[in-house]
Amino acid sequence: MRVALAALTALAVSQGIGRFAFTPILPMMQQDAGLSVPDGGWLASANYLGYLLGALWAVRLSIGASAAIRTGLAVTGLSTIAMALHGGFLSWIILRAVAGVASAWVLVFVSAWSLERLSQLGRADLGGVAYAGVGTGVVVAGAGCLIAMGAGASSSVAWAALGAAALAATAIIWPVFGASAQRVEARAAETERRETDFWRLVLCYGGYGFGYIIPATFLPVMAKQVIADPAFFGWAWPVFGAAAVLSTFAATRAARRFSLRAVWAASHLVMAAGVVVPVALPGLAGILVAALCVGGTFIVITQVGLQEARRVAGPRARALIAAMTAAFALGQIAGPLAAAYGVRATGGFTGALILAALLLAVSALALLATPARSPRA
Repeated sequence: MRVALAALTALAVSQGIGRFAFTPILPMMQQDAGLSVPDGGWLASANYLGYLLGALWAVRLSIGASAAIRTGLAVTGLSTIAMALHGGFLSWIILRAVAGVASAWVLVFVSAWSLERLSQLGRADLGGVAYAGVGTGVVVAGAGCLIAMGAGASSSVAWAALGAAALAATAIIWPVFGASAQRVEARAAETERRETDFWRLVLCYGGYGFGYIIPATFLPVMAKQVIADPAFFGWAWPVFGAAAVLSTFAATRAARRFSLRAVWAASHLVMAAGVVVPVALPGLAGILVAALCVGGTFIVITQVGLQEARRVAGPRARALIAAMTAAFALGQIAGPLAAAYGVRATGGFTGALILAALLLAVSALALLATPARSPRA
């Protein structure tokens, strides 16, 4: 449980705050910093470019898991606090990219470390606890921004508060990633790279990156377009995070009954439905349904996808996890740019949402086309 809770906290900091805090803060930055939707797309894509570079870097990084995780967490907290400084748009671009690199390091190394440690301890079932960290971080960030908006605080205050929370959480779990954090070797999975299954997982995970990132980036903005009162539109992101937390535990039970890959494919289909709901059901109700469907599956896909990577690649799982994370990051880069282009061309998100749903559905079919797999990770 100590390993699982440390992993939960690390993912809450690196993903929930380092990556996704920008989503609920974006409406605040639009209001007090004059940020446009295309500007938001560029800042989001800078973070995802950093995430891509961090994932590729992690493949060849020769330092131990302990040093990589600690460095990533510290950089995440510091770069989040630095967003509170009014250094201009270029400095924000750089900071979001740096946070992306750090987030990728933490995800890759914590995933490889925690899954291996929990398996050794005979508690692989606690993997769901670890991945609940992402949703936990999303809830914390969303609730914090909701409180800040209600109090009339600026986006700078929100960035500073979340950065301080990230550093405090890092200090608490710092000792866990010490001597017990085994070194994870950066050896290329040469055999697996030649296998169709390896690339199938990589491509499907990349489709997931594109599919979820548009609502994950712009959901509060879409909600704000419907209703301006933060007491209402601000709830879209906490709902998203709460669904993410609860779904990880349901996924653990489902994976015992079905295969990891079946749960993964089903999650893609539910997410596809959630992504396209705001098109078919305009208004706040459609956005909240989207928050539930997308929030309730995006961490499940990470959880079962990376467990499936460990099952497929075995002791060389880190190379596959890093490749999947890199593909995911490419999808994330393309998603906000496609959304920003759609907003400029049509004034709305409809085209980008439909494209995202189609990619998710196609990748689900690709996963289901493979033989059933054992749920054992």
